[in-house]
Amino acid sequence: MLGLSFWREPRPAPVPRHGRRDYLLIAALIVLTAVEGLLRPALPIASLLLSAGFTVTLVWRRRWPLAMVLLSFGVGALVPLVTRDSVPETYTMIYLLLLPYSVARWGSGREIVLATVAVLGSLGLSALTGSTGAADSLGGLAVVSAVAAAGLARRYRVRARARELDQVRLLERERLARDLHDTVAHHVSAMAIRAQAGLAIAPARPEAAIEALRVIEAEASRALAEMRTMVRLLREGEPAEYTPDQGAGDLHGLARSAGSGLPVEVRVDGDLASLPAALGGALFRMAQESVTNAQRHARQATRVEVRVSVDDDMVRLRVGDDGAPAKDTGRGYGLTGMDERARLLDGVLRAGPDPAGGWTVAVELPLAGPAR
Repeated sequence: MLGLSFWREPRPAPVPRHGRRDYLLIAALIVLTAVEGLLRPALPIASLLLSAGFTVTLVWRRRWPLAMVLLSFGVGALVPLVTRDSVPETYTMIYLLLLPYSVARWGSGREIVLATVAVLGSLGLSALTGSTGAADSLGGLAVVSAVAAAGLARRYRVRARARELDQVRLLERERLARDLHDTVAHHVSAMAIRAQAGLAIAPARPEAAIEALRVIEAEASRALAEMRTMVRLLREGEPAEYTPDQGAGDLHGLARSAGSGLPVEVRVDGDLASLPAALGGALFRMAQESVTNAQRHARQATRVEVRVSVDDDMVRLRVGDDGAPAKDTGRGYGLTGMDERARLLDGVLRAGPDPAGGWTVAVELPLAGPAR
């Protein structure tokens, strides 16, 4: 059953396209082949031509890995049969080990199986025709197996990380849906209170009932918009416990003095109270995650600055430290979660090394919220 599932396993996606590095690699290998021909004058011209000709397989090793393995190992095994003489290989042809790696990394399950049969057949044919000794064939099989195993290990590591990142994104969707649930509950509660108040004073002040209806209409419109957003974000049908969470008003709580670790300075320009609850909660979470990352990873930093500005249509967050120049090592789970939350709110997140030193996270979120 396991063998059948492996046979049906699809190719990883997306498959990288060949580019400038591949052509530079081929050019370098051709030069090395020429140099080896000069240093080993006893090599026949056929060996040099095969070594230079097989370099083209590297261009297509990701897109058609099985075909490239069949071409290189098949021709390599058949040449001695056609010429009726062994053709010594160049040292440069060690690059052919990239092909078993590529088929294990980028091929489908059936391509990996067929490539394995082809390589075993090629090594066996070489041993039977006397092109290589039994010891050399066994050694070659061990090397090819090790390279293919490295390709498989890389394949499954990338897959596992992709699943973990998907889980992080899903968690952010659930958290944002929870925040939106709280907002909807607030709107519904407000409608109920205004309706009760309007009914109570309607006999004495009929105009108050009209005002209550206007408020209820506005609250209902906002609640309906939030509910549509929440339905769009939810991916799981299981109920969850919804509890009040921290919001934009808690941003000042991130400040920390110099005596309690890395100092954190918080400055806010604008009215945070006007932010919708879901937007405020997202803003706080991203600021909190950014400060935590700076405290954990900033090297030689003396402070962390949190800047928030609110204008007519946008709220902006910037968190940076003054540490040593940082290297961009890719996005971890924290940045992936923040990026997903910003994207769900139709915002933009930029994170990376600051030219002035340290690391900076910049977020822009529209006050209008995500498009319906």
